[in-house]
Amino acid sequence: MGLDTDPELEETEASLVKWVWEEISSSYLNIALTVAIVYLLYKILFQKEEEAVVNIEPSPPPVKKQDMTLQQLKVYDGLTEECEGRICVAVNGKIFDVTKGKRFYGPGGPYSGFAGRDASRGLATFSVEPVSDDYDDLSDLKPGEMEQVQEWELQFSEKYELVGKLLKPGEEARSYSEESADESDGGAEMLEKPDDDKKDE
Repeated sequence: MGLDTDPELEETEASLVKWVWEEISSSYLNIALTVAIVYLLYKILFQKEEEAVVNIEPSPPPVKKQDMTLQQLKVYDGLTEECEGRICVAVNGKIFDVTKGKRFYGPGGPYSGFAGRDASRGLATFSVEPVSDDYDDLSDLKPGEMEQVQEWELQFSEKYELVGKLLKPGEEARSYSEESADESDGGAEMLEKPDDDKKDE
């Protein structure tokens, strides 16, 4: 007498199958959960070949370290041919390459009004409307708003590459050497140092 013909084993298997079926069909919730489990198992085991191939666009090279006027900054809005898809935003006098955040700052993004512009006032006042085309020294901001700008500047400096300084009208750009172009922290330190003109005042 082999295991295949053992009546007790067949009866145990039948009762086990009957018990499982009764448990599953005892409520709509159990039926729904069973269908969900079967569907997920099917997706995991059999549909890996059907996954869409994601085309990751190679990111453009970073913006060369440089100080810019508002007019020069406008080029880096993600739309013009000159910018080659790169996007820069100025915050509190510093310019950041935010190209890796183009879904936020690029065309159609929630912060696209900041692309190629000084976003300081908009960030301080929680407004995403395009800001003025004139240089803004932020002197009329309240202390709480200035704190907001400084917090945003810190967040940008942690997340994005520093490009350079936003130049005031009449201010001259400083040149960045190839060494400082490779070191983003060095560029940030250069911007923090006071100018020789200010030391004399």
